Amino acid sequence: MIAQLQPQFITPQEYLEWEEQQPIKYEYINGEVFAMTGGTLPHTSIALNLASGLKNHLRGKGCKVFMADAKIGVSQNGPFHYPDVMVSCDPQDQRARKVIYHPCLIVEVLSPGTEGFDRGQKFRHYRQIESLKEYVLIEADRLNVECYRINEKGKWELTAYSLDATTTDGTELQVDFTSVDFCCPISLLYEDVVFPEDNPEDSADN
Repeated sequence: MIAQLQPQFITPQEYLEWEEQQPIKYEYINGEVFAMTGGTLPHTSIALNLASGLKNHLRGKGCKVFMADAKIGVSQNGPFHYPDVMVSCDPQDQRARKVIYHPCLIVEVLSPGTEGFDRGQKFRHYRQIESLKEYVLIEADRLNVECYRINEKGKWELTAYSLDATTTDGTELQVDFTSVDFCCPISLLYEDVVFPEDNPEDSADN
């Protein structure tokens, strides 16, 4: 959820020190910092639903689940981003205080203003993280989940889960987060989410 570009060019260390003094979060890309804006209520609900499910599943397994206030560093020199949800099972991150560098799972909840960036440049950044095994994009306006997973040949493959998908036995579609061995019904991700077509406030005449 990137807002306006700040004009100054600063080093990674300057960014890390400067951002600690700011009232809002900033991402850092190629010497520039970008202010982060708040998301919609469905966006927040989806991230919370997934993070809660992951937290319960991974309790006692040596992994940590983080939400949007946790910063990830692609390297010590950046870029630095704020994923909606991420998981690290790497011992190097267990005692981290400010930045996570070794995630195995990163999740972004899409919004119209950031979807292109999340699919494009941000994914290119994340692919540079050696520990990353899975990158997931969840749409907030309809039931659709895209999981990018790295295969044994080091190539990223897409598995999509959507409302149109069916199961062979007629049961509810399950979403697999293979990097952390977590499987859940797609409805869990969208619990308490009101879609635009279901919201009378969006369609009422003024």
